[in-house]
Amino acid sequence: MRLRRRRQDAGGDDPDGGAQQPSCGPAQPAEREEKGPGRYAFLPWLLMGLGAFSNTIQGKSGDPWLAGVGLLAFNSLYITVVFSAFNPRRRDTRFPLGALAALTAVTFAIALGFGGEWFLFFPLLSLASGTVRALRGKALGIWLIALSGTAGVLSGWWDDDPWNSVSIGYGTFLSGMVTATVLSLFDTIHELRATRQELARSAVEKERLRFSRDLHDLLGHTLSVVVVKAEAVRRLAPRNLDAALAQAADIEAVGRQALTEIREAVSGYREGSLATELDRARSALDGAGIEPVVRHAGPPLPPQAEALLGWVVREGVTNAVRHSGATRCQIEVHVDDDRARLTITDDGRGPVSSGASDAPPNTVPGPVGGTGLKGLTERLAAAGGTLRSGPDGRRGFRVTAELPVGAADLAETEEWAR
Repeated sequence: MRLRRRRQDAGGDDPDGGAQQPSCGPAQPAEREEKGPGRYAFLPWLLMGLGAFSNTIQGKSGDPWLAGVGLLAFNSLYITVVFSAFNPRRRDTRFPLGALAALTAVTFAIALGFGGEWFLFFPLLSLASGTVRALRGKALGIWLIALSGTAGVLSGWWDDDPWNSVSIGYGTFLSGMVTATVLSLFDTIHELRATRQELARSAVEKERLRFSRDLHDLLGHTLSVVVVKAEAVRRLAPRNLDAALAQAADIEAVGRQALTEIREAVSGYREGSLATELDRARSALDGAGIEPVVRHAGPPLPPQAEALLGWVVREGVTNAVRHSGATRCQIEVHVDDDRARLTITDDGRGPVSSGASDAPPNTVPGPVGGTGLKGLTERLAAAGGTLRSGPDGRRGFRVTAELPVGAADLAETEEWAR
């Protein structure tokens, strides 16, 4: 207990017993998110109505009680429109539009009823219109043109000064358009930020998927070969020590190669060689007591296509060694100008998990035999290729991979080969 208290006092453990991580430097400030103007940013614009308020107090607007009711109604509806436009639960409903319609009626009533300074409420009406999401785009443009034109005509009809009419019309159009543009810009920024975060998450998931596939294919094949050769060592040691030592040396070589491949898979720069995989397939099949038959015809493949077909050879041979119980395995590679075709056929019973023994011959397409073939099916499909697997006659199992090798397909193939 004393030792625990000393550690807590020294900052070594927290009260729950977990180790506290020492600070490695000043904390990095989080990325500041610009949220844009909110609903309260539009309230100070109500000060534009101070002239009308002053006229009401001084009795220059006719009936002061009626003018006061008009001011109260306009301010209340203006706040209602703006606040509902920024309310996540109401901004996409019809409520802001209904409140805006009522605000429009009150604006026309007080402007035509009192005139003069009361025409400044038209730019405020336009400002509130710019916050309503349902009016974005073409509808807002039509509404602002109609509103500013009407406000300018009514102002010119009430006042003989043409410049006052132009300023009211221009101010009405500009206030609504600038408001809508600024809010739309911040909405776009938010969408771009969300899209960037989603792309980052997608890139992380894609890298995790690549690494899990590579790790499955690498370790599954390597461990299968190690187990087969270890069994061979156990069988040969009593009667043929030299052969057993040769198998042990192979185990060491396979282990060293596996370490190298895992490092390359972690860094994301592993590129397989089809010829290397075919040589390893011969060695693995020999060690398992399966007769290997390998045929390779056609011109050389691009490195990216070789990497994909090398994965297929590795997975197909691993399944044959671990599950098939075969005595013979044939691997054929045929390449022409447009496509490469890889066929792996054995005379065993096929992968145990595939359930293919009861299916008709050559009719089981797609991913059969576990996550390895499923992952390879997705890789080849992304590169424009196909992978089919299933029973081959009454006894045996076949895996067939086809891949385009044209220049147009190399970019996509390279991405998935990594």
